[in-house]
Amino acid sequence: MAKAKAAPAASSGGKSAKKKKWSKGKVKDKAQHAVSLDKATYDRIMKEVPSFKFVSQSILIERLKINGSLARVAIRHLERDKLIKRIVHHSAQLIYTRTTSQE
Repeated sequence: MAKAKAAPAASSGGKSAKKKKWSKGKVKDKAQHAVSLDKATYDRIMKEVPSFKFVSQSILIERLKINGSLARVAIRHLERDKLIKRIVHHSAQLIYTRTTSQE
């Protein structure tokens, strides 16, 4: 009788005790951004983006739900039309701001 009670006590410590169950981690949903420009998105870019205080590729992707390559093309188009003004031009990040009416 004493041996039967001693066996579970011995196995309660060490490896065979409850192992920690690791979570599989949270998976972020894949973004479904537009890869081609339609008329509605183009009009929205031309209307809203010049009013942004800070314009970058990341901002356009986040707010307008467009692809990164579309965001770069839109930024170049807006700069060419003088609707936004360049602050920093770096190979990794292009940063622009709205143009002021005083200029």
